[in-house]
Amino acid sequence: MWRIGMTGSIATGKSTVLKAFADLGVPVFSADEAVAALYEGEAVAPVEALFPGITTDGRIDRSLLSQRLAADPSGFKRLEAVVHPLVCARIARFMDDAEAQGHALAVVEVPLLFESGHDYGFDAVAVTWVDEAIQRQRALARPGMTSGKLETILARQMPQADKKAHATYLFDTGLPIEQTVGQVADLVAELRAKGPKQ
Repeated sequence: MWRIGMTGSIATGKSTVLKAFADLGVPVFSADEAVAALYEGEAVAPVEALFPGITTDGRIDRSLLSQRLAADPSGFKRLEAVVHPLVCARIARFMDDAEAQGHALAVVEVPLLFESGHDYGFDAVAVTWVDEAIQRQRALARPGMTSGKLETILARQMPQADKKAHATYLFDTGLPIEQTVGQVADLVAELRAKGPKQ
C-alpha cells in the first residue's frame, strides 16, 4: 500500500485536498483531529500535569493552552514530547488497518510534518501551497485570527518554498477548486494503477 503523507503551511488548502482524497474512497487521517480527540481523552492527564489549570470539564481547553504557550514558547517542546508519540501510534494503527483492508493507498495529513523531524514511514509526501498573498488573506479571514497570531504561527512553520522542495507531489490550491480536485483524482488513479507498494 502507498503510504502518503500530506502537509502544507497554514491556509494552503490541506483540508480541501484531504477531502478530495476521501471523496475518492481513499482512507484519510488528520493529525489535528487526532490531537483534538486526545485532548478529550488520553492526553488530558499528562498535559494537565505539564500545564496545571488548562483543563475545563475534564478536557484540555485549547484557548487556555494557547495562552500558556504564547507566554512561554519553550512549552511547545514539552507538549510535543507528550502528544507526539500518542499521535504517531494512532497514525501507525490507521495505516496498518487501511493496508489490512486492501486499500491501494492511504493519506495522513500532518501540518508540521517536516518541522517535527519525525520519520512516519511515508512512501511519498504531498504538499499543498498557494501564493503568499492568498495565504494571508485566507488565514486572516478565520475567526479569531490576527496579524500577530498569524506571524507567530508562520514563525513555527518551514517556509513554503522549502516544503515544496521536499515534496513528491504538489497541489497549488490557488487554482480553481475543480482543477485541484482533478489533480488529486489523477494521482489516485496513477497510484491505484501502479498496484500496492511493496
